Amino acid sequence: TPGRPDFFTAVYAVVARIPAGQVATYGLVAFLAGTTYGQIARLLGNPRLSRIVGCALARAPEGLPCHRVLYRDGGLSPADVFGGTGIQRLLLEGEGVPFLPDGRVDLSRCLWDGGEERST
Repeated sequence: TPGRPDFFTAVYAVVARIPAGQVATYGLVAFLAGTTYGQIARLLGNPRLSRIVGCALARAPEGLPCHRVLYRDGGLSPADVFGGTGIQRLLLEGEGVPFLPDGRVDLSRCLWDGGEERST
């Protein structure tokens, strides 16, 4: 059942797999080949539970790369989520994540597909 600790644990397991330099979304990703579900929720087999994924991330344990999880349009989290303005962007830039001129992440270049990390 969503909201139970095992669902949160599953969310954390998915987030832990997002490779450096790539990102995932917890909102709807409408522009990708007809996908209309929250990416992380979809990977967990519950595509309509993107809000529950957001709740899980708000309670995530330290050390989880939550900075790699964005809004559905590539937007960053509010400044207070990571302790200050620009921190999430700095973390992503440090991993080579590309940004658009309007400040959103360029999802067309770095959206994680849920698979294993690619070797470069």
